Amino acid sequence: MKLETIPVEKAVGLKLAHDITEIRPGEFKGAAFRRGHTVCDHDICHLQKLGKNRLYVIELDEDEIHEDEAAAVLARALAGENVFWDEGPREGKIKLKAALDGLLSVNVPALAAFNMVDEVMCATLHTGTLVQRGDLVAATRAIPLVMKRGVIEKAAAIAQAHGGVVSVRPLRRARAGAIITGSEVFHGLIQDRFAPILARKLEALGSSIQEVCYAPDDTSAIRDAILQALGNGCDLLLVTGGMSVDPDDVTRNAIAAAGAQAIHYGSAVLPGAMILTGRIGTVPILGVPACALHHKVTVFDLILPRILAGEEIGKTHLALMGHGGLCRDCPQCTYPHCPFGKGA
Repeated sequence: MKLETIPVEKAVGLKLAHDITEIRPGEFKGAAFRRGHTVCDHDICHLQKLGKNRLYVIELDEDEIHEDEAAAVLARALAGENVFWDEGPREGKIKLKAALDGLLSVNVPALAAFNMVDEVMCATLHTGTLVQRGDLVAATRAIPLVMKRGVIEKAAAIAQAHGGVVSVRPLRRARAGAIITGSEVFHGLIQDRFAPILARKLEALGSSIQEVCYAPDDTSAIRDAILQALGNGCDLLLVTGGMSVDPDDVTRNAIAAAGAQAIHYGSAVLPGAMILTGRIGTVPILGVPACALHHKVTVFDLILPRILAGEEIGKTHLALMGHGGLCRDCPQCTYPHCPFGKGA
């Protein structure tokens, strides 16, 4: 790189080689002048107030790349399915956004490998975050103003080898069957509170409850209710209650009797340690523990969006959720703007 220094007073007519940042605490931080701007007489005082008493003319060697061009190369490599950017580099940085409503998926090992390359970076939201179209999901930049092309190509190759590092998966619109278990509810001794809670959570994600079935604490009755909902076209099954260790908690046995496969009982999350995941054919089935009645947010809220995005939740998922899976049970819940569920 060849670098020529020019006093700012003599820089009229010079095209800036990089963005020049201005910071006004509490008011503004951004580019006061953009790369390529031609300096004119009335810019001189402004530049001096920004501490720019010298400007530079940069001539790159063939194996070098400017931060703006580098950021574009990195952004193209990092952006997976349903991720885009609609603005060019600003101060050498590009912001990546969601192209649709859905669930953010970050390839965390690939992101770490990318960030291990010197002089590049990418920061993202947590994987598994629900996002809306246009939301910022990641940002990338080359850290120096000028760097070697080989470094940028190495980082881009890491991202491209994984089909991008950040992507957004749309949530399908499920037609859920809710099987509410418990002899006390079935016989009308207490009012069902589970179905309204499940309905609200599903509707918030664009899905709905197609059918509600009630069953006593009886393995055969619960099994039959599951099969009835399945036969009536439900493509997501939610079975509530009877998931703990009492002798009359037979829901797990009923789910197995209905033909469920890939059953995993228990998660490393509180509240929600007694959740069950599985599937009957291609239809996901969840055994929802009673804690979902009493807590605003549980493991159910962490798992449901992933299932709607097409994930099959297995033992590894449930184990990894232990990191960040302890709800602090705050007096005023701020989820999802809190650490709960972020570690996995």
